[in-house]
Amino acid sequence: MDFGFDATTNRYRERLLEFMDECVYPAEHAFHEQAAGSGWSPPPMLEDLKAEARSRGLWNLFLPGERGAGLTNLQYAPLAEIMGRSPAIAPPATNCAAPDTGNMELLAEFGSEWQRKEYLEPLLAGEIRSAFAMTEPDVASSDATNIATSIRRDGGEYVVNGRKWFITGAMNPGCRVFIVMGKTDPEAPKHRQQSMVLVPRETPGLTVRRGMTVFGYDDADHGGHAEVVFEDVRVPVDNLIGEEGGGFAIAQARLGPGRIHHCMRLIGMAERAVELMCRRVLTREAFGRPLAQQGVIQDWIAESRVRIEQLRLLVLKTAWLMDTAGNKGAHTEIQAIKIAGPATVEWILDKAIQAHGAGGISQDFPLAALWAGARSLRFADGPDEVHKRSLAYRELKKHMG
Repeated sequence: MDFGFDATTNRYRERLLEFMDECVYPAEHAFHEQAAGSGWSPPPMLEDLKAEARSRGLWNLFLPGERGAGLTNLQYAPLAEIMGRSPAIAPPATNCAAPDTGNMELLAEFGSEWQRKEYLEPLLAGEIRSAFAMTEPDVASSDATNIATSIRRDGGEYVVNGRKWFITGAMNPGCRVFIVMGKTDPEAPKHRQQSMVLVPRETPGLTVRRGMTVFGYDDADHGGHAEVVFEDVRVPVDNLIGEEGGGFAIAQARLGPGRIHHCMRLIGMAERAVELMCRRVLTREAFGRPLAQQGVIQDWIAESRVRIEQLRLLVLKTAWLMDTAGNKGAHTEIQAIKIAGPATVEWILDKAIQAHGAGGISQDFPLAALWAGARSLRFADGPDEVHKRSLAYRELKKHMG
């Protein structure tokens, strides 16, 4: 394993660091002010940032092959980390934001020719947004086989009925299509009951009911998280993605890269938290000496550095394995980073917040919002407990007769 940056990675890193310093960090205050006044629409300045990123060749970096930048997971990892330092701005500005990244990967791999033309191409161009409708309020969605939304075949159409929630990006008016997971055959083997269909936003019977808050944040700057109701929603059978009964397998294929992308960005969030913590404690005094000289503060800083380096190495190993052995070959490591990443960064953010005093929980610093984001990732793409259950079973299986 060689985790050194190659020439391609270094070129992109230099460009991206310049973009962050020249365009993203200076825009943060105005961006969040615009977000507060623009409802569920993205802040107007985002389009300028997108145009600037694209002009610098910083576009679709997440996607391998000719449709994207052609980078490997190992090459993309340090770039996603940099973008994670300003997660509300840098990922959408470079067209590398969830859930669109996962949806683009899904359509690129499983979509039909017309589906790719109709939805993948405008997503790649940053002209529309999309949503992935999987989680439901009435069942334990941590077990994807529990998904209860019905997708029933009726002649040349599918009829969709069900309720979803925490559907990221759905409040954004630019979200033009939903990838909906539901049951096409409740009598099939449990991992072959589910299918996925494309449902355009304007389809009769689809109602975006309300935005869901996350620890009080509406996350409007990236389209919010909606409760969505499907009542006798009809779409042509051509809107089926892949084959009937293939929904569970497609979901697993989609979530693998998404999980590592989240963890890559989390490292950037942690690095920014440590920087803010160090600057803060060097400028504040308590009990007659700078906070930076307090033993407990030094312990937080040292422990944060150790945890970041450990997490980064695990993420890079996972990226390398995904490139060399495929997503299935990296299954254990993907689960490990999904368990370790949010919890590790949540701990670091908590210490940075504590070092900032009341300011740490205020809107004057990004720490509270970053903490809410890290904490929510212990649910997104599967809760910790599900990953631990699966990971433990894989370990036990090695020793079974």
